[in-house]
Amino acid sequence: MTPSEYQVEKTAIGMQYVIPGTERIVKGMNCPMPILKTKKSIKTLNVGDTLEVYSTDPGSVRDFASFCKATGNDLLESGEDDGVYRYLIRKN
Repeated sequence: MTPSEYQVEKTAIGMQYVIPGTERIVKGMNCPMPILKTKKSIKTLNVGDTLEVYSTDPGSVRDFASFCKATGNDLLESGEDDGVYRYLIRKN
């Protein structure tokens, strides 16, 4: 899915780009908000569920790798497309 296919939601903390049918996606926030929002969202998931996260923060590459290592969750996929960083995390 390309960035132009995202649904845009205006929230109290700024713009978030959300792909329909996913558990939780965040975008438009800088450190530490992507990790804090992800941590909160993962708590609501069952073991084995996945969370797809989109971020525009270039520092999130390092942050999400460290976060998954520290929490014991699996970083299944990560990548970047046109300044948007995508992470697929499985809760353990």
